[in-house]
Amino acid sequence: MASAIIHLAVANEINKVLNKDYKAFMIGSIAPDIWKQVGEPSKVPSHFKDYEEAEAPNLDKFLDKYEVFLDDDFVLGYYIHLITDYYWFKYFIPNLYNKEKSIMKKLDGTKLYLTDDEAGDLIYNDYTNLNVEVIDKYNLKLDLFYEEVPKFKRIITEIPMDKLNVLMDKMGIIIENSTYDKEYIFDIEYIDNFVEVCVSGILDNLKQLNLI
Repeated sequence: MASAIIHLAVANEINKVLNKDYKAFMIGSIAPDIWKQVGEPSKVPSHFKDYEEAEAPNLDKFLDKYEVFLDDDFVLGYYIHLITDYYWFKYFIPNLYNKEKSIMKKLDGTKLYLTDDEAGDLIYNDYTNLNVEVIDKYNLKLDLFYEEVPKFKRIITEIPMDKLNVLMDKMGIIIENSTYDKEYIFDIEYIDNFVEVCVSGILDNLKQLNLI
């Protein structure tokens, strides 16, 4: 799945069009990832996956339950997180890693033969190393990680809404520990392209739902 910083970059660009409540919208855009920060055993519920091995969220499953609540800025941000992950697994990852052949190509052209877990670790390391560049590039406001978390309506039942402060605290620590480092698989241009594709696709999706 995309990193929290990439999710924030996508949501930040979307909000330039929607002008939603910044904190509610941005926190909603990373809220599904609370599962791992509070020790939940699976992201199937929070990411509306059909089963454990599924990669991409089932967007229809989310809409069936929560479409009527998409006028809530937190819920809308949550939905945008799911769409971003959908694009990540459907379009971005296949360009980096050939799952059938277990091949990943490094930036220098070297081919690596990896298990799915090994490929996931390399991708994670790359986008962690790129956090600082993404924050600077998209002028992300990080004060939301260091301020009191607002009280949101308890609409989404798949996550512990009363523990959002845990998510924000741990994400803040991750960001503080981010440093410039060597990229192995992709660089900031890949992220830029991904954000651009996501923003275009998400806005089209929201238009189809009559939300724009």
